[in-house]
Amino acid sequence: MATSAALAALSATATAAGKRLLLPRPSSAASSLSFASRRLGAAGSLRARGLPGSPVRAAASSASAPPAAAAKTIAVGDRLPDATLSYFDSPDGELKTVTVRDLTAGKKVVLFAVPGAFTPTCSQKHLPGFVARAGELRAKGVDAVACVSVHDAFVMRAWKESLGVGDEVLLLSDGNGDLARAMDVELDLSDKPVGLGVRSRRYALLAEDGVVKVLNLEEGGAFTNSSAEDMLKAL
Repeated sequence: MATSAALAALSATATAAGKRLLLPRPSSAASSLSFASRRLGAAGSLRARGLPGSPVRAAASSASAPPAAAAKTIAVGDRLPDATLSYFDSPDGELKTVTVRDLTAGKKVVLFAVPGAFTPTCSQKHLPGFVARAGELRAKGVDAVACVSVHDAFVMRAWKESLGVGDEVLLLSDGNGDLARAMDVELDLSDKPVGLGVRSRRYALLAEDGVVKVLNLEEGGAFTNSSAEDMLKAL
């Protein structure tokens, strides 16, 4: 303000003397810079208070990734995905593994899945039904009957022993759920009181040389069309 007063006084003096004094005007660049600086300062101040300021261009790296392709549920005509399953060939035997490819290559195989060993429907109906009708299935050309579940091989062995299952049905462990996930038949039971976690939907299928020919896939853990009798009718 002192400088402005001095310039005003100087201008008045020059006018009184009959002379015109030209004062320098600020350059447009300086004016623009000052305006820009004020805008930047205001925006920064707003942001500091948590209020919206000047829009900021999003970085290229923040672009959202394209959505992943949805998994395809196994269907008749599909080839079974390969996965490694484990089992004990006898109560005191060694832990062994078999791939789905080797299990089904050049053979007719009935593969059925249960949500949980030792659970009522699986222990009282589903598995015992296939044990009882395994001979009839083989008479219709089936080379092997196997039960798979998302359990470790020790649980599957204990379940087999508790039911007195012999060689009629091979009990296979899909311990990490690799096969259920690849077939898109996972069943999330983690919100249930018993806390079973992620298991497999119940199903029964016939595969010829690894290709699904018959598929009876249940909704969740229901037991309506995946019994040994249903498979015999389909053969």
